[in-house]
Amino acid sequence: MSMTNAPLAALKSLYEDARQAARNSYSPYSGFKVGAALRLASGEIVTGTNVENVSYGLTICAERSALVRAVSEFGPGIRVAAVAVANLNDSPSPPCGACRQVLAEFILPDAPVAFPAATGLRVMPFSEVLPLAFDMKLK
Repeated sequence: MSMTNAPLAALKSLYEDARQAARNSYSPYSGFKVGAALRLASGEIVTGTNVENVSYGLTICAERSALVRAVSEFGPGIRVAAVAVANLNDSPSPPCGACRQVLAEFILPDAPVAFPAATGLRVMPFSEVLPLAFDMKLK
C-alpha cells in the first residue's frame, strides 16, 4: 500500500503507542507481549494489551482490549480510522481472526492496519485484512 510521508509518520507513531501498551501485557504463560493502538475517527488514540488466562480460551487479545476500552470510554458510535499492532517479541503478528471480525463492527473499510511482518512493518487497508467479514443483515 503506498502512502505519503504524513500518514506513514502517523502510523509509525501509532505503532509506537502500541509498543508502549505491550509493556503492560499480562502474558505469564506465553511470554508473548502484544499491544494495540487505535486512532478513532474523532482523533483520540486508545490502547490495549493482551491479558492471558490460565484457561487460554479466556485470554483477550490486545486489539479487542483496545476496542472494548474505546467503546467504554467514547460510546458505541465510535469509528476506528487506523490500527497498529506491536509485540515485544519481534515476531510477525497480524490481528487474529477473532480480532479482525470484532474490529469489523467499528472500523472504516479503508482504515490502515499496521503490524509487524517478516519484512518489517506492513500496512494494509482493513478491507484487505478481512475481505469477507461476517455481516448479518436483517430484512
